[in-house]
Amino acid sequence: MGKIAHTFELGKMNDSKNFRSGFVTIMGRPNVGKSTLMNALTGTKLAITSPKAQTTRHRIFGIITKDNYQIVYSDTPGTITPKYKLQEQMMAYVNASLEDADLILLLVALEDKNDSPEMIEMALRTGLPIIFLVNKVDLRKGSQVEDKVSYWKELYPELEIFPVSAKENFNTEELFKRIIDFLPVHPPYFPEDSITDKPEKFFASETIREKIFLNYQKEIPYSSEVVVTEFKEEEKIIRIRAEIFIERDSQKGILIGHKGASLKKVGIEARKDMETFFGKQVHLETFVKVEKDWRRNEKKLKRFGY
Repeated sequence: MGKIAHTFELGKMNDSKNFRSGFVTIMGRPNVGKSTLMNALTGTKLAITSPKAQTTRHRIFGIITKDNYQIVYSDTPGTITPKYKLQEQMMAYVNASLEDADLILLLVALEDKNDSPEMIEMALRTGLPIIFLVNKVDLRKGSQVEDKVSYWKELYPELEIFPVSAKENFNTEELFKRIIDFLPVHPPYFPEDSITDKPEKFFASETIREKIFLNYQKEIPYSSEVVVTEFKEEEKIIRIRAEIFIERDSQKGILIGHKGASLKKVGIEARKDMETFFGKQVHLETFVKVEKDWRRNEKKLKRFGY
């Protein structure tokens, strides 16, 4: 796929001889904290998070531009062996991000062992610079961090290893400085006021999907997809209409809940987060529909933006 072809004028930034710009892919297995790390590094909640695995389904850019550099982070879905069409597309996003990358941030969680070496080998095969991150060190006990860093260093002595806590912002400032060292000399890929590549409708739908992941168990979060069908921004309010799709009729009642209580809770929580994100009052309407086996149907996935 290669890097985005267009670049932009530097404006008030330093001349291109000194300017650095690059793509940094955040890669790891599900639930190791990739989205939390990107949010920490950009200082903005661009990617939704939940304790459940495979919350992230898309590739999301988080962009930071300063006077002499631009960093384009790529938050990616967790690296897995796909079992159906949606997961195949999720892994396609991971592969695309590796084609674009100038640097890979390879995450493992503190408790992880080398029981899935395929992911690390996948990163090593790119030949790109890699910073290996041991995340969630805020959960450490005793000498666990030192022991785990030594464990990974023995397995991969060629890699630079950082212990971090994306949740608590531990060591993220030092990591940020190290990332800048790897940026190539290049004009910026995005305008200097850009913070992401996604439209506002995307963040509205993702906010609702996050609340579904946080409020439901079992298959409901994984069978759900959110499509924003209306996004009207007025002077003092944004009016949003969203459709939540699930795969089976039996899931519809669970999602709505008794007298609509469960869906109402999702709507209230999503609206509050949207108002914080957009800085404006939000009126949100949600509707639930059934789209059978959409995760396994290529045409339906394309209709949903995958």
